Amino acid sequence: MTDLPSVGVIVPTHNRPELMRGAVEAVLAQEYEGRLRVIIVYDRADPDPSMARSAGTRCVEVMANSRTAGLAGARNTGILALDTDLVAFCDDDDEWLPGKLTAQVDALLAQPGAEFCSCSIAVDFDGAVNARLAGTDTVTHEHLLRSRMAMLHSSTFVLRRSALVDGIGLVDEEVPGGQNEDWDLLLRASARQPIVHVDRPLVRVRWGRTSFFAQQWQTKISSLEWMLDQHEDIGASKVGSARVYGQLAFAHACLGERRVARRWARRSLRRHFREWRAVVALMVSARLITGPAVLRVLHKYGRGV
Repeated sequence: MTDLPSVGVIVPTHNRPELMRGAVEAVLAQEYEGRLRVIIVYDRADPDPSMARSAGTRCVEVMANSRTAGLAGARNTGILALDTDLVAFCDDDDEWLPGKLTAQVDALLAQPGAEFCSCSIAVDFDGAVNARLAGTDTVTHEHLLRSRMAMLHSSTFVLRRSALVDGIGLVDEEVPGGQNEDWDLLLRASARQPIVHVDRPLVRVRWGRTSFFAQQWQTKISSLEWMLDQHEDIGASKVGSARVYGQLAFAHACLGERRVARRWARRSLRRHFREWRAVVALMVSARLITGPAVLRVLHKYGRGV
């Protein structure tokens, strides 16, 4: 018998059976000696009972999202159904790479009191793959105020279930459009304890057409404004607030709301004159470039606005 902690992996899915099967198989392929319980949560879709299986210390279960429709509700449905020591997330269009789970559990156990572990990612955009590294093995609350740190993707999250349920709190289901709920969770977690980070690209994250959030500008605006309201310490960070204001400027520019975009851009540059998102937003609002063209270039190199 192993004394490694048991791990429950939540895979939310919505009408993407082939991608979901690939995500689940990559989880099951992990060479982890502890108990592994995978829950596929079907969001606004009927569960496929043929996906359920059990062999030794590993099992796959299927269930319907019983909470708010969307990623947050689906993840919370899985969290509350689990009885494992640790909880991990994997989106249905992502892929855990070999060694991911063992590396993160080892890192988490090596830090007494640690509650949350992440790892870096490899971004796959139309076949172009770029590693996104954090450059640190410890992510602090201050790091996350300054930057969302895109490499801390939800599919990299491994958390102690007890801390998640009784301390950090569940995934917030009130975030507009289900965007930025991961950043919200990271901020709440890092306010309690620094996040342990394995700075290796151990998850392949697909960007582009598989993303449900691509270019939903009004939803991005609402979720960013929600984050500013919920986390006042973002506004206290010059660099962090300038980044969010620049993102808001870019989103408004892409919607053709030029006056609002310019107002957010000026606010961003007053906070931090080197904030490039504000400059790009001004260029989009002036129709010198287009938002989709900017995103294509950034995504090619594994970056985003």
